[in-house]
Parts: sequence; structure tokens; C-alpha cells
Amino acid sequence: MTAGLSIAAARRIALAAQGFGRTTGSSAGVRQLSSVLGQVAQFQIDSVNVAVRAQYVPLFARLGPYDRGLLDRAAGRAPRRVFEYWGHAASLIDVSLYPALRHRMAEARDHPWFRVADLEAKRPGIVEQIYDEVVERGPLTAREVEYPDAKYALEWLFHAGRVTVATRNAQFERVYDVPERVIPPDVFARHVDAEEARLELVRRAARALGIATIRCLADYFRMDVRETQECVDALVEEGQLVPTPVRGWARPTYLWHEARAPRRIHVDALVSPFDSLVFERRRLLELFGTDFRIEIYTPAAKRTHGYYVYLFVMDQQVAARVDLKADRDRRVLLVRTAWLEPGAPGAETAARLAARLADFASWLELDDVDVLPVGTLSAALAREMGRGGRAG
Repeated sequence: MTAGLSIAAARRIALAAQGFGRTTGSSAGVRQLSSVLGQVAQFQIDSVNVAVRAQYVPLFARLGPYDRGLLDRAAGRAPRRVFEYWGHAASLIDVSLYPALRHRMAEARDHPWFRVADLEAKRPGIVEQIYDEVVERGPLTAREVEYPDAKYALEWLFHAGRVTVATRNAQFERVYDVPERVIPPDVFARHVDAEEARLELVRRAARALGIATIRCLADYFRMDVRETQECVDALVEEGQLVPTPVRGWARPTYLWHEARAPRRIHVDALVSPFDSLVFERRRLLELFGTDFRIEIYTPAAKRTHGYYVYLFVMDQQVAARVDLKADRDRRVLLVRTAWLEPGAPGAETAARLAARLADFASWLELDDVDVLPVGTLSAALAREMGRGGRAG
């Protein structure tokens, strides 16, 4: 391994580790969901619903048009497979990681938010009263709790692990309950110390990334870099992480000992800006040559690629970017911009992206795909859609 991995090999390892390269579509069931979850560990949640909420897209990217109810059931009923908490960000996380995140919850209890402190100053004991109401009446949304400003207290209690999310309602509000009624009993009963918890999180990050730097491993679950380095040193000693250079990548990199290294990989994936493949933007740049920024909060006149931009990963390269919006009144998937990435083959990218957009539209129960004339790939993509790539 002294010569190191090529960038191309590192890309294939990273994509395989993230669960790309297989498609089961409508036949996907609990087994396939569990398999992807076992690889990526978490699905980041985002409230923006331009096309579809972010937590649903990673499974589509890896499995094709699956039943979104699979994820809803995994998050909202027994046997629960995911729970909501702070991983990389607000995420649906593999429920087996609940014990590994308990130390984070315990640390949060010693640091009440200023809004919670203000509530307590105005009405001493209010947080405990709100907690008691959840115990007695839960599951409850913040609006159903009979105290003003209950939202802030419940969010802190959630952060501190004293309440958790039983489900989300139709308005995407958190429905809170106590964790002993939500987390599977065998998982809830398991306790690990903080050191073992951090090791478990780095193991899961390493498995999810395949090949990674210290910064990548720390970022996956938003861990302290120094603590992550200590965990990496221990895992190298155990043989679970193998120091493995990547040619052209300046930072030291580590290979997960069970990472697959396929010689080729077939991928046609729409990747949302909150997908775990693109969590760490420097990694994305060094690995795929893609400089990707979320432009939701950028003024429209200053955006480069669009408002809510998906990457199109084709085999082992990022081939295009598309700004997508579901126009539900017209039942159309609107491609507001389409951009070809440098070095990507234009005709092949347009053809394969058109097919994937048609699948995406159909999955969202939309009847058509409308490509606006903005971006370097828009004309070719519109032609491909006209040749039979339309949804419906």
C-alpha cells in the first residue's frame, strides 16, 4: 500500500461504503433499508420541502423509487429502526447507536440554553413541570403542552435526552415522548462509557466513509478532532483502521479494514445537499473535484447553480448539478437549472440524468419533467426528456 490508492480507486471505495451501486426500486423493503442504514448510519433531516424532504432522498439515491412509508414506519413505530437526534446534524440515526450518543445527551444536561434559563428565572421549576406533563400525557407536540414557550423547554429536554421524538406529525412537528417508551427496551437498557461511545461513533463513521481523513471522521458525527484522533490511534492499533495514502491527497488517510474496493461501480444517483456522501465539503472537493456549496441562504442574484441543487453522480464521477422543485399544482418536476460538470461526457450525462429525473418525478407522483433553459446542460437534457425520458 506504500504507493497509495489512486483517486479513482478511492472514489469507488467511498461510493461502495456509502451504499451506492445497487438499485432495487419498488421491491425495496425493510431488509434493504436496514442494509443502507447499516452503512450510512444516519439520514440528515431538513425542513425545506422544495421537491421532497431531505431525509427521504438518500434511500432513493441508493435504492431507486422505494416506498417512502418504509422510512416513516422505521422512525415512528415498533420495531423502531431509527431515532431522531443530533448526529452530523438533526438526523434519523440507526437506533443501535442510541447508547453511543447518551454521553452527548448527558453533557447537554449540564448546559441549559439561555432561553431555558430565562424560563426558569421567570417561573422556577417550569422545565420539570413540562417534562412531567410529557410523562403523564405523552406523546405530545409543543403546541399541546399547556405552558407558554414550551417549545424551548422541550427542545432542550430533547437535546439532553430526557425526552425524545416519538414521530413527526403531518405538519412536520416533533411529537415528544420519554425515551423509555420509544427506544427499544434492549437498546435503552444498554450503557457504554464515553470512551467506548466515541470509539463506536468513529467506527461507524469509518465504515460509512470507507477511506477518510481525521477531519472527515470527526465531521461525520460532529466530534472533537482531538478525541477523534485518539480513537483513530486506538483503531489503528486494533487493525480496524489501516493508514492508507491516497495519491494526490495531502492529508493522512485511513482505510476501514472491511471496506470494499470494487474495480468498477455503476451509479446513477441524485444526491441531495444533505446526503452523507457530501457531508464534508473538503472531502468532496479532494475526492471528486467538486466544489459544492448550499445556496439556499444566498441571495438569488448571487447564486451560481440554483436554490436547492442536487448532484448527479454517474458511475465514479459527479457529472452534473440540477436545481429541482416539485410544482405540485401543475404536477411537474421543474428543473430550474442544469449544469454539466467539467470533464463529464455531455450526451451520456444528459441521457442518464433524464432517465433518473423521470424516475424521481414518478416517485414524487408528478406527471412530467419541465427543463428550463438555464445552465450548460439544460438544452441537451431537454432534448433527452423529449425523447422519452418524461415521467408518467
